[in-house]
Amino acid sequence: MKLYDSRRAPNPRRVRWFLAEKGINDIEIVDVDLFTGQHKTPEYLKKAGVAQVPVLELDDGLSISESIAICRYLESRYPEPNLFGCTPEETAVIEQWMRRAEMYLATPLMMAVRHGHPALAALETQSPDYAERNRADALKALNLFERQLSTHPFIAGDRFTIADIVAYIGLDFARMVKFVVPDECPHVQHWAAQMKTRPAASAGV
Repeated sequence: MKLYDSRRAPNPRRVRWFLAEKGINDIEIVDVDLFTGQHKTPEYLKKAGVAQVPVLELDDGLSISESIAICRYLESRYPEPNLFGCTPEETAVIEQWMRRAEMYLATPLMMAVRHGHPALAALETQSPDYAERNRADALKALNLFERQLSTHPFIAGDRFTIADIVAYIGLDFARMVKFVVPDECPHVQHWAAQMKTRPAASAGV
């Protein structure tokens, strides 16, 4: 298998972290240069179907895009350690928090970076107002995660899951626009500090 990757984008980082948590090391990593438009070439689009990373190319030629879809596939191929849920109930709760992490936190922060960091003007027709609205939405969403983390050590409950990967990478990516977790969210601060120390976290940088 081959993973088409970019160190400049946050979503491929989810997959690299996921691979490291599971100890998967038999997938070839292919770097895609976003700033030269390599992801928009006819050759890449024929393989990937979309001008984005990451994309996982299987041995039979099938390509899977979208970071969560890739992680779900890898979970089925490499089931341990489990990161998506062991029972129907746990799976549903993890899915719930993963989607909240992506929709309420990670995506707004990514938009804040894409529309707010000068270096990304090469990739985006930027809107500073849009960046600020998304930044404000993410800041507001932190209250939800603060309440959850005040009673649980991890985003989806009592153990590390894909929801933690999605949430933390979104927050860490936003350092590019100097987004910080406010002191009013001490549990989020503590959780983020713990995420940073995980051995697999360095694989996602």
